[in-house]
Amino acid sequence: MDIDFDTLSAYQRYKLMASLIVPRPIALVTTLGPTGVVNAAPFSMFNMMGEDPPIVMLSVNRLHDGALKDTAANIVRSREFVVHLSDEAIAEQMHRCGDRLPADQSELDHVGLHTVPSRRVAPPCIAEAPVAFECVLWETLETESRQIFIGRVLMLHARDGLVDTDSWRVRLQDYHPVARFGASFYIRTRDRFAMNDGTAGAAATTRTAIDEM
Repeated sequence: MDIDFDTLSAYQRYKLMASLIVPRPIALVTTLGPTGVVNAAPFSMFNMMGEDPPIVMLSVNRLHDGALKDTAANIVRSREFVVHLSDEAIAEQMHRCGDRLPADQSELDHVGLHTVPSRRVAPPCIAEAPVAFECVLWETLETESRQIFIGRVLMLHARDGLVDTDSWRVRLQDYHPVARFGASFYIRTRDRFAMNDGTAGAAATTRTAIDEM
């Protein structure tokens, strides 16, 4: 079937794209409100864009009245944010950080997550998250429906033992992030497989151990 996007509403385009372009990594983002309240919210329109400079992309939709969400407003004002990746242990709390709360109430308090100070930005890191990237705003793109923030990564924080700093490899057997699969559906990332490089024999598929990527 062929679908002409020019004939669809914005909502119809969103539903098709968000349900077909899956799975998507989830950014659990912390920012600071104007009074110092820690805001936390999940966004699945997120990914890395490059390593030199190290940049990530975060797309935040506007509210129905056109106003900015707290995360977007905080980034515009302070130009700082922290991106966390969520694993199975905090998946439910990550999802509940999407609940609509008053701007003066922290989602982290609401869901029972805790903070630790960041090293180079004001917004704190989430203690329970396996991975956190401290970011400063690099560039902003605007559309009618979204603010698209490109952040430069200043610092990486990883759970103890997750990264081998001698080989700079990630021990993936200890890393089980969740991904968005449309609406309120998520997937686990435990079912993994390797593709061989064309070399004959089953051994080719295990040349790189899953814990040494």
